[in-house]
Amino acid sequence: MARESVKARQRKRERMVEKYAEKRAALKAAGDYAALDKLPKNSSPVRLKNRCQLTGRPRGYMRHFGMARVIFRDMALDGKLPGVRKASW
Repeated sequence: MARESVKARQRKRERMVEKYAEKRAALKAAGDYAALDKLPKNSSPVRLKNRCQLTGRPRGYMRHFGMARVIFRDMALDGKLPGVRKASW
């Protein structure tokens, strides 16, 4: 499980990306790269990292479910994910 400070930093970046999304798009469309450079670095969506919503784990992230493979497996076996079943053949 990730440290709370790492998860908090990620949430802060997500809020900042959302806040500056329209402004960034307008500046990019206008080609004003000098003004774009003056925006906060954390407002760039490139700086976001895919992390598990429950644990903050950065590796083994499953984009479709928004969680790490370990948590996904536990929840699927417990029947907490609708429509997900363990394969058997």
